[in-house]
Amino acid sequence: MGTLQQQIVEEMKVKPEINPKEEIRTSVDLMKNYLKKYSFLRSLVLGISGGQDSTLVGKLAQTAVNELNEENGTDEYQFIAVRLPYGKQADESDALDAIEFIKPSKSYTVNIKAAVDASAAAMREAGVELSDFTKGNEKARERMKVQYSMAAMNNGVVLGTDHSAEAITGFFTKHGDGAADLVPIFRLNKRQGRALLQELGAPEHLYTKIPTADLEDDRPLLADEDALGVTYNEIDDYLEGREVSEIAAKTIEGHFLKSRHKREQPISVFDDWWKE
Repeated sequence: MGTLQQQIVEEMKVKPEINPKEEIRTSVDLMKNYLKKYSFLRSLVLGISGGQDSTLVGKLAQTAVNELNEENGTDEYQFIAVRLPYGKQADESDALDAIEFIKPSKSYTVNIKAAVDASAAAMREAGVELSDFTKGNEKARERMKVQYSMAAMNNGVVLGTDHSAEAITGFFTKHGDGAADLVPIFRLNKRQGRALLQELGAPEHLYTKIPTADLEDDRPLLADEDALGVTYNEIDDYLEGREVSEIAAKTIEGHFLKSRHKREQPISVFDDWWKE
């Protein structure tokens, strides 16, 4: 394993092998302890798309609040699932299946189309025509805005679905789906997330479906792997310290280096890099 791969594996915190039951316990305890530490908090909020990652985090979150309520003899803790379609969601049935599997304390649907289109129209009026790709980022940021508003109205915090196979490539929208208070599955790669869903008894089609961000109008349901130019199996192998092809390694490392700014906190004059 080369030096850069070692550095990346250490930063992404992926283990070469996991025990799914132990990892489920770790993620659930993270959320429980956070709610207990900040005693004014009563809810966890997450957008549910019907994909693997949000289904997993949603189920873990509901498990956490169920345990807290049982331990405290109360029903005050809740997990709030928010469906956030842009118009008509192509894989809406998967989102509904995910909600049925999670059985959230509360569930809402907020259609973001009017808000995103209004923002694009305002930009157009100002003389800036958004590209389809940039409009996709607008969708991601609008979804996160809704989740933070929902959390504010329910004494809650927003969960993120970022995992290490996504973080390594920067395959998320900065201040969109990359913005969250807790990221319970960071340290897991894609196949490890699937293993947790299998352990939790999720419907198979929710974790075997082709992963897609589904942000672009011109390329609906574009597969993540097509956008990235590398497969999740290759990314997962790389993160587990295994050997991958030279082409795959260069692609993964290129994504990692180009997207480093997405994983940084905002820069101030006290950061040393700008003085070099």
